[in-house]
Amino acid sequence: MVTGGAKRIGRAIAIEFASRGFDLVVTYRSSEGEAESLAAFVAESFAPATVELHRLDLGDLKAVLAFAQGYAASGAGLDVLVHNASLYFPTALDELDAERAELLHRVNAIAPLLLTAGLAPVLSGGTLPGGGCVVAMSDIHALGRPRKDFSAYSMSKAALSEMVRSLARDLSPRVRVVGVAPGVVQWPEDGYEADAEAQEAYLRRVPLGRAGTPEDAAKTVGWLATEATYITGQIIKLDGGRSIA
Repeated sequence: MVTGGAKRIGRAIAIEFASRGFDLVVTYRSSEGEAESLAAFVAESFAPATVELHRLDLGDLKAVLAFAQGYAASGAGLDVLVHNASLYFPTALDELDAERAELLHRVNAIAPLLLTAGLAPVLSGGTLPGGGCVVAMSDIHALGRPRKDFSAYSMSKAALSEMVRSLARDLSPRVRVVGVAPGVVQWPEDGYEADAEAQEAYLRRVPLGRAGTPEDAAKTVGWLATEATYITGQIIKLDGGRSIA
């Protein structure tokens, strides 16, 4: 199951799992066309892998709970849950309001926690050699590399990172919980970082001198979920060295 799996990094993660022989459950909020395109691509390229699509707004916590309860009651299995969907926007202090800050926490931290809790009984019955696995997509800038004007976003991702460590204890030994903290693996489509000059300035602080790719993220997630069976409670930094520069 990949939340926000219809496009960008989520799509790459979904395709990575399809290439490994997994059937997919993909959630999306508004990207219906992209979700249907993904399903068609998987059917054509990775048959007999299947894709089940669900519209789900992670900002609606009642809907998140209902979805988790419905899936758990359906009798369907679940080996891997990838928390990919998130909101990302700046919140300068002179523009900060409670509603936008709270929305970031709902989508980026509370919804993943509720979804994991609701699906934990299903994940505990996972058939992978290392048991079920939860992978949360965090951010290196929420792990001691704060960025100016992103306090609310960074706080929400820091909470998600703490979820990884806490649930690794709560769900062991049947379910592993891990995280991936990218630097840049795909530039935003709009805003400050969509500007070429801003991107060049960021990359000057990346030891490898380049941005990562969605496929870099997808392969890391796939490895953690299926091969790294003795890793839990850890967050892998996928940043080309940005966190040490």
